[in-house]
Amino acid sequence: MNKLILHKKTFQELTTDELYELLRVRSEVFVVEQNCVYQDLDGDDQKSIHLWLTLGNRIVALARVCPACTHMKEVSIGRVITTERGKGYGKQIMIYSIEAAVKHFGATHIDIEAQEYAKEFYEKVGFKQSSDSFMLDGIPHIKMTWTRTFCVPNVCKTCYEKG
Repeated sequence: MNKLILHKKTFQELTTDELYELLRVRSEVFVVEQNCVYQDLDGDDQKSIHLWLTLGNRIVALARVCPACTHMKEVSIGRVITTERGKGYGKQIMIYSIEAAVKHFGATHIDIEAQEYAKEFYEKVGFKQSSDSFMLDGIPHIKMTWTRTFCVPNVCKTCYEKG
């Protein structure tokens, strides 16, 4: 049985094969599946933490965490993808991404530009809508913000393990 494995690397730590595969999956979902022509290579990858989950040799989810003042004013999470929907991989990659944002960039607030249809998904991991709807690359989006509290379920492992 294949085991789900988390990978977390800076841009400089990525191998060329890993970078190629992450960009291939991003293009497959954002450009081909969503029929949206946009500039994925935005200059933020080099400053970001890249996270992805593999099952066997397949990427099943990925995301990137950008430091403050790169993609957005606050630390941000973006390029969130699950290739196998309905299995909880999206929630897992978001929890790992929030942990990475707190650990690597000291985040107390995290912003995302969420596609409107995914609002409820992001609310389940603690994000709240923080803007009106806006168009981004021809798709309706909203800004959502996560704010660190003393203990965040599924993020603060010490509190989470205590129940």
